[in-house]
Formats: sequence, C-alpha cells, structure tokens
Amino acid sequence: MVRAATVDRPARRGSDYAELSRRISRAGLLDRRPGGYAARIALTVAAFVAGWVAVPLVGDSWWQLAVAVGLAVATTQVAFLGHDAGHRQMFRRRGPSEVTGLLAGNLAVGLSYGWWVDKHNRHHANPNHEDEDPDVGAGALVWTYEQAAVTRGFGRRLARRQAWLFFPMLLLEGLALHVASVRALVARGPDGRYATPMRHRAVEGLLLAAHAVGYLGLLFAVLSPGKALAFIAIHQGLWGLYMGCAFAPNHKGMPMPTADDDLDFLRKQVLTARNVRGGRFVDSALGGLNYQIEHHLFPNMPRGNLRRAQPLVRAYCAELDLPYAETGLVESYRQALAHLHEVGRPLRG
Repeated sequence: MVRAATVDRPARRGSDYAELSRRISRAGLLDRRPGGYAARIALTVAAFVAGWVAVPLVGDSWWQLAVAVGLAVATTQVAFLGHDAGHRQMFRRRGPSEVTGLLAGNLAVGLSYGWWVDKHNRHHANPNHEDEDPDVGAGALVWTYEQAAVTRGFGRRLARRQAWLFFPMLLLEGLALHVASVRALVARGPDGRYATPMRHRAVEGLLLAAHAVGYLGLLFAVLSPGKALAFIAIHQGLWGLYMGCAFAPNHKGMPMPTADDDLDFLRKQVLTARNVRGGRFVDSALGGLNYQIEHHLFPNMPRGNLRRAQPLVRAYCAELDLPYAETGLVESYRQALAHLHEVGRPLRG
C-alpha cells in the first residue's frame, strides 16, 4: 500500500529523459503508423455503425438490451480513438487530429473534445499531484487523507466505503462526463470569461447537440419509452464502467507527489504510473493504456508502438535503479481499491 505524498526525493538528472528519448527515437518508435491506424479506425467505426444500424433492425424488442451492451464496448473504443487523436498519435498536424477528435468525441460519444484535452493535458503535466492533477482532485471520491479530512455531509459517508462503492459509482461516470462536457461549454469564471479554453466552442456545441438529438431521437423513435430508457441506462452505465476500468489501474494507489517533491520529468512520470501485464487482447481492451508508463513518457507515441517500447523503457529504468511498476489486471484493481479503502479509514473510526 502506497500512502499519499510519500515519494522519496531522488537526485535530479536532467539528461536521463533525453537519453531515453534518443534510444526510443533511434528505434523508430515515435514514427507514425498510418496503415495501422487506418485499419484500427475502419474496424472501430464499422463496429460502432453496425451497432446503431442494429437498433432499427431489431426494433421494439427487449433484445435491444444486448445491442446496448455491444454499443457500450464500441463507444469506448471510439473514445480511445479520440484519446489517441488528442495526443496526436495519428497525425503530426493539429488540424486532422482535431477533426478526428471532434468527430469521435463530440459527435459519436457526446464528450467535449476541447474540455477533455484541457483536463487530460493537466493530468499528464502533473500526474497524481493532488493540487495539479484534476483526476485526483476531491470529488465523489477522495484520494488523500487531507481530502478525506475536509469532506462533509453525504460525501463523507461515501468516502467511508468508497472502495466498496467504486465500481457501482462508475456506472454513473458516463452521465458525469456528459454533464461536465455541457458545463465546460457554458461555464464562465468570475471575470466573465469561459472557464475552459476551447478552440472550437461553437462547433463543439453544435456537434454535442447533434449527438443528443440523433441519440435520443433514434431510440425513442424505434423503442417504447420504457425500453428506450432501459437501453440508455445500460449503454451509458456500461460505457462509464468500461471507461473507468480502463483508466483506474493506471495511477490509483501509486505515489502522489506534492510540491515538496523535487522530481524531474522522467521520475515524475515513471513513479506515479503503473503498467498492466497482458497480451494483445488486454492491449486492445484497454486501448493501449496498459502501457501507462510508456504512454506518459511519450504521449504522442502511436498506440501500436507502446508494446515495442516497453522493453527499452523497463531496461533503462533498471539501469537507473528506478522502480518500474507492473502488475496483472486484477492485482491493479486490488491495489487501487486498497488505496481508496486506506484513505477512507480515518472516517470509519
């Protein structure tokens, strides 16, 4: 169990990352893979479109709940494409990356691409940092003893049993992402300016509206109200659960540096991340995020190269005597839940 804010302070070595970057570059692992991504995009879009074509074909039937399950998987895979586009893993130029991200995120999934990019970039800059990483800020869950100490009311009761409630709460993650996307489009700060920077705010709003109209319009046109609501609950719930299960193993339960920890870029990324072992099925199921250490060190590395980069990164960390965390999928969840359970312990006293 790694307690919050317990990272040892190593000596700074500004050239360590540069040397690793040279090795990765010489191996050609930062080169784009247009053929591989063309195939990945084609297969993912085909599965996604097939799922929505099945809705009118199946008709007003409870078998639509099985379609909802399949579409939850396809929707998450489309979201992974949006993630890759946000990191420019597919294209070097911003334009094609943004078009892909807007289509995948706003139109297909109903998730604001601009909001997610802003949030995700802040996570990458300071992973697992309580004050800088929005993914571990106090919210429905608490990640540190300090966050738990100031939690009040219903949130305090949730924090006491948050490890047990973690997976059930993920069923609401899809709804939370939709709400956050809309709020990011319209929310303004005290100075009257928009709180979230977006390059294409009007386009994002139009695409989110098109998604909502198409999504709800198709379901309620084909299905009775009860079946449509059941479809939405299963589709959105399982999409949120799948997304949460893909991201939860990556950093939860790993060290959480503070302002007192003087970490260079290499150590900041390696010490706070955890890889998940598995074959190509796990690679596909988790969208390549099981290579979280390599992804954080080289965010623009194409997903298909992460597996090849892992031996180089792991060997280099061994040269530096730098801990390299890697575990199985089930064990990664156990460690994350153990951290949540420990953080909530003082509230159970």
